[in-house]
Amino acid sequence: MRDVKQPLTSEIRLTQVLHALSDPVRLQVAKRLTQHGECSCSRLGGSVSKSTLSHHLKVLREAGITHTRVVGTTRMVSLRATELEERFPGVLDSVLAAHDEPARPAAA
Repeated sequence: MRDVKQPLTSEIRLTQVLHALSDPVRLQVAKRLTQHGECSCSRLGGSVSKSTLSHHLKVLREAGITHTRVVGTTRMVSLRATELEERFPGVLDSVLAAHDEPARPAAA
């Protein structure tokens, strides 16, 4: 099995983090990891196909949001919450909290 490319904490860029979390599927994956901790890839998919999930997990990993470790033929995914908090204090919590808020009507 190939090594997975993951950026060092110092290489994580805010623009990449925000871009990765702008997609509803990736945001939901991050939310699940916050709630359940480390999970195998198969537990994170929801209703998307394996290839689509694989793409979304790659985007999250390369943005520095998740960490993937290989255990045999299984890939275990975890949120890099501590590293993200260290690099960009409050950003991950703010984005995930905003995801839970109901949409507000536009001001007149």
